[in-house]
Amino acid sequence: MEPTTRPSLVLRLRNLDDEAAWAEFVQIYEPLVYRIGRAKGLQHSDAQDLCQDVFRGVAGAIERWDPDPAKGSFRGWLFRIARNLLVNFLARQPRGGRGSGRTSVQELLEAQPANDSQAEADFVAEFKRRAFRWAAERVKDEFTESTWRAFWRTGVDGQPVALVAKELGMSPGAIYVARSRVLARLRERVQELTAESGILPGADADASESL
Repeated sequence: MEPTTRPSLVLRLRNLDDEAAWAEFVQIYEPLVYRIGRAKGLQHSDAQDLCQDVFRGVAGAIERWDPDPAKGSFRGWLFRIARNLLVNFLARQPRGGRGSGRTSVQELLEAQPANDSQAEADFVAEFKRRAFRWAAERVKDEFTESTWRAFWRTGVDGQPVALVAKELGMSPGAIYVARSRVLARLRERVQELTAESGILPGADADASESL
């Protein structure tokens, strides 16, 4: 499920029959929404329900999303839907169990819940981790095993270059070259993902920070 070059993933979501675009969207974003729910105390099944509510909300509102960067990123728009749905979800929980009331998508978009900067920061951090994993899965086969291991052991596992060079029978200089090549390719793929998703990547993070 690799993003096509154009039109962007977000614009493709406006076609509810584009199963590939929606499958990719869910693959990337479901763990982020799930993490928000769990961080706010939801049980596993309720966090899964929250994910489904968010995706239904996106499907109902995607036509109204404006791709103009001056009006905010898609990531911020999605976070707003997720955050408002979570507030609504928690508000429907009477002591004896969950209520059945539903809030319309328009009401969710217009709602202004209390600012939760930590939740938004967690959302951004989790997106960066997901973007790195998505890219790593797709570029790994472009490199030899030794090049990939040189990158992974030093850039992700944080092992000293001298130790990894000895393990792999490579010179320290070759380790640095291998790591640089892989990181450059990863950045290209992450940029493709963020461009296709209508999401600004923000400051670059190295691979070890993205896991």
